[in-house]
Amino acid sequence: MATEFLPLRVAVLTLSDTRTLSEDRSGAYLESALLEAGHVLAARSLCPDDRYAMRARVSAWIADPEVDVVLTTGGTGFTGRDSTPEAF
Repeated sequence: MATEFLPLRVAVLTLSDTRTLSEDRSGAYLESALLEAGHVLAARSLCPDDRYAMRARVSAWIADPEVDVVLTTGGTGFTGRDSTPEAF
């Protein structure tokens, strides 16, 4: 039995102290891939490696009824500022 495709509204967040939106290849890839798959880009943002800023951005998207999914990329270095697991 075939099921109906339901596009998701996806927010993409890149976590980085060193990238700008124009340099963000991983976020651009995620955006392109989700659109190609038939989903909707609900939002895209870049956030510095600050656990409170990350937590605030993701929390706002979780509470937003126009966002079904949050994808994150980056924030996985080995410095003291790379605190993605602690933030989420």
